[in-house]
Amino acid sequence: MDWRKIWVVARHEFGVNVRRAGFIIVTLSVPVVGIVVLLLGVFFGGEAGRLGAYMEEQFDVGSKRIGVVDRSGYFSPILPEYQANFTLYPDADEAEVALLDETLYALLILEADYLETGQVVVVTAGNSFGAAAVADSATVRAFLVVHLLDDQVEAVVWERAADPMHVEPRTLSAAGETEGEGDWGFVFTFVIPYLMAIFLVTTIFVSSGYLLQSVGEEKESRVIEIVVSSVRPEELMAGKVIGLGVLGLVQVLVWLASVVAFGGGATALLAITETAAVPMRVLVLSVVYYLLGYTLYAILMAGVGALGTTSQESQKLAGIFSIFASIPYMVSGFLFVDPNMPIARVLSYFPLTAPTMMMMRVPLAEVPWVDVAGSIVILVLSLPAALWVGAKLFRVGLLVYGKRPTAREIWAILRSR
Repeated sequence: MDWRKIWVVARHEFGVNVRRAGFIIVTLSVPVVGIVVLLLGVFFGGEAGRLGAYMEEQFDVGSKRIGVVDRSGYFSPILPEYQANFTLYPDADEAEVALLDETLYALLILEADYLETGQVVVVTAGNSFGAAAVADSATVRAFLVVHLLDDQVEAVVWERAADPMHVEPRTLSAAGETEGEGDWGFVFTFVIPYLMAIFLVTTIFVSSGYLLQSVGEEKESRVIEIVVSSVRPEELMAGKVIGLGVLGLVQVLVWLASVVAFGGGATALLAITETAAVPMRVLVLSVVYYLLGYTLYAILMAGVGALGTTSQESQKLAGIFSIFASIPYMVSGFLFVDPNMPIARVLSYFPLTAPTMMMMRVPLAEVPWVDVAGSIVILVLSLPAALWVGAKLFRVGLLVYGKRPTAREIWAILRSR
């Protein structure tokens, strides 16, 4: 291949797309959000606790009026500190009237055998979501605990039993270093890296989408016929992949630099602990998986997308790769519980899911080194195979007009020398 021609194509693709308004807006969004968050933290830092308490109050149903029918005798009378939110009723009928009048948010009915069974009937009006909210309410749980332990133990004991812990998250890395210490540590060791993983995956497909759009537009305008008269299809594909890969890498580096700067700015302006920083392994692996993931997807999407007769059809054909990339997001809820669960580890070794799965796992936990090394090796070994398949499809697909090749024709293309 002629690298001079590849360089010309790459420079053209980079120059055209770096000036796109959409690219500029998305690239600058992370730095702008970081600056806004820092400014809000500086000017409203003193109100943060009050704001948190207000939000907690909105979502905790214990702050709303709740009726109580006590047939057990353990909750009568209601202690003074709970009388503002809990009202005692002699029977359920009267309480249900108040519930239907919307005087009450919910009604608790505690039977005589409550101490043996622990069963509480929760009555709400309109829907069953209120019962679930009451069952999950810290204030309601505290109400039950405090009344049960009143006069049984010292006040300091039942106060702690009602509110047993205030969590300060800390994570111990494999090297024995503490990460995520303090209130802001959770933000820097989990929230920001996890959002970065989503942004990085988005960048892969934005860059690949530009590639598909470029090929589709050149085919529709017949410009591709002029281009391939002086540049081999393999050189054209390589130039497009490299140019748009560099474009995406610039975007990633801007975001990573913004995260590092945000961490330093937060440490200085908000006087948070020195451990409040995104772990370096997350930053490094993010770049590695971006480069490998983008290259693999771009090559395959370029080859398959070139078979389309229009840019819209190319997008649809290449959409199959988006399905594979989204599989890790389908199990993301389980990753929060156990990032090293078996299904996550299996998907980390499959080339089409490895980039996205590892980008999601790395910020969440200390991923075993064998998974990191294994996924990187598999991705590296997959690139030559993807290049072989993508180059064949790209070379034939560039000059296909009016009719998309059938599955049998595509198989024949792949078998040809």
